[in-house]
Amino acid sequence: MNSLRSPHIAVVGAGIGGLACARTLQRHGHRVTVFERESSRHARSQGGMLDLHVDTGQAALRTAGLFEEFRALARPEGQEMRGLDPITGALVHHEQPTDGATNAPEIDRGQLRDLFLDSLTPGTVHWGHSVDAVTPGEGTARLHFGAGTTQDFDLVVGADGAWSRTRPALSDATPAYTGDTIVETWLDDADTRHPALARLVGNGTLAAKSGRAMLSAQRNSGGHIRVYAGLDVPLGWHVTAGLDLDDAAAVRGHLLAVFDGWHDRLLDLIRESDGGFVNRPLHVLPIGHTWEHVPGITLLGDAAHLMPPYGIGANLAMLDGADLATAIATHPGLDHAVRAYEDLMLPRAGAAAEACADLAGIIKVDSVINVEDARRHLNERLLRPQNTR
Repeated sequence: MNSLRSPHIAVVGAGIGGLACARTLQRHGHRVTVFERESSRHARSQGGMLDLHVDTGQAALRTAGLFEEFRALARPEGQEMRGLDPITGALVHHEQPTDGATNAPEIDRGQLRDLFLDSLTPGTVHWGHSVDAVTPGEGTARLHFGAGTTQDFDLVVGADGAWSRTRPALSDATPAYTGDTIVETWLDDADTRHPALARLVGNGTLAAKSGRAMLSAQRNSGGHIRVYAGLDVPLGWHVTAGLDLDDAAAVRGHLLAVFDGWHDRLLDLIRESDGGFVNRPLHVLPIGHTWEHVPGITLLGDAAHLMPPYGIGANLAMLDGADLATAIATHPGLDHAVRAYEDLMLPRAGAAAEACADLAGIIKVDSVINVEDARRHLNERLLRPQNTR
């Protein structure tokens, strides 16, 4: 095993949680290698906007030394939230951020990821390296790569998301389908090509809800708007409906039928979409997911605590990464540091998962989604003192 003064650490997954960990480790002079199965940073779209909260995501950026760079890219005006009546199209709820409000400014996920990537020592991220499994050793861990090779590390950090290949080394938990699916599409150059819809969406997020069905749209940078259709459907809904998800015209027709009777201004978000349609079934890990400590392996972000997309998951992943790296930098031994991190992170994640479950119950029955109240509910639960394991 390497000297504890210079442990060799592997992070599996180049999402924002893993990169926050790597960046903070490097700030403290630690060796870290990030393994990512995607071929490059541009291999796929990184998703929509993220609202970064003061005590979680923003705190992690401060720890990583990237807060000012984040501020230069962030969009405080993106905190605007509009709620529309699905039938009349009337504005029934409006949250407009005050001038200078910075409690949860928005940033493109891709921009945030690039911010972390550009801050790392060149060569830190090994692209095109898929990890199939992780096995514990005598205080170390072994990575098993898709190419059939292996490599040992003093610590392996599983930051590899919902379907983590690292998690089985610690836990037999697997994500469960929530019964809700989001179908995503998008509008490009919206201010020029779709001006009426751009005005409808505004600077932030637009949502309309009826029962368990929801249509929402979110403004990203560069005139890009992402559109989300929220459905209460079985996991294989498109198979049952005889849909080929690559057939954009067929999926568009199906969604318009699902939302039949909704106001034309909302249906135009589907009618005028420029892209295809991406099926995103929502999964979660059990509330309070935990594991017995195993020297040499730990988890962060969705690999540790997959939750519904209520604006907290990315914030927690970044905070997890920053907290783990800080623990390693400030504790006398690597294993002691990881134990301290898990004793902090796991109760916090459990509280967040409980809050998300509460919020899911509220959303099921409320026709208007109050984002500020939802965010306050989540943050209040997170900031309560938590019992350690």
